[in-house]
Amino acid sequence: MWQTLLTPVDLYCERTGSGLWAEPTNALTNLAFIAAGLWGVLEVRRHKTGTFAQVLAWWVVAIGIGSTIFHIFATRGTIWADILPIASFTLAYTLFNLRRFLGMEWGKAIAVFVVFYAVAGLITFAVPDWLRQASNGTTGYLPPFLALAFFGVWVTVSGNRAGWYNLAGSAIFVVSVICRMIDPMVCGSFPLGTHFLWHIFNGLMLGVLLAAAARYGAPKQGQQAVGSRQ
Repeated sequence: MWQTLLTPVDLYCERTGSGLWAEPTNALTNLAFIAAGLWGVLEVRRHKTGTFAQVLAWWVVAIGIGSTIFHIFATRGTIWADILPIASFTLAYTLFNLRRFLGMEWGKAIAVFVVFYAVAGLITFAVPDWLRQASNGTTGYLPPFLALAFFGVWVTVSGNRAGWYNLAGSAIFVVSVICRMIDPMVCGSFPLGTHFLWHIFNGLMLGVLLAAAARYGAPKQGQQAVGSRQ
């Protein structure tokens, strides 16, 4: 098992060997996540939005740290330091949309959350193998994109301006995904690859989402008692 976890992986153009510093640009551009997260912490504190929003900001910092670890060590084990913070942030931000932007009670929020991700999971599962391979595995990011687009529309229609931030995030995410998708296609002419742009644009996208959380994510009236503890 340990041998499997320590097995090196080579997924991106920039990496040409198994050395610790074989992806310097991909590693350093994770500073985009860390900068976005720290800025988000300051924004949440300035707007006094509460602990839930501040945890989301620190979560973005964790995404940057986890991705840095992966791009430095690049093994089957460290890939989880990259995947888990991103996946869990997506789920947490969806709950933030439901609770703070749409003002749902926990019961309804969890029900909507479960139904949405069940449907998003089925859509992702239904993607044909040829498209999954042609897109360099980026179809696995369909659920977060669908979440940003779907809840962006819902929150906007509800009258909360945070919905526009979700929609802006989904548009930036499309650009990010394209950069990740074409990375193996440009290796011959551009050895550095384009994965580092995935980091930069995603850092921007997460900064936009944290701005929405800080500015429009205060607890709704019925949540004030709970929100004061969050």
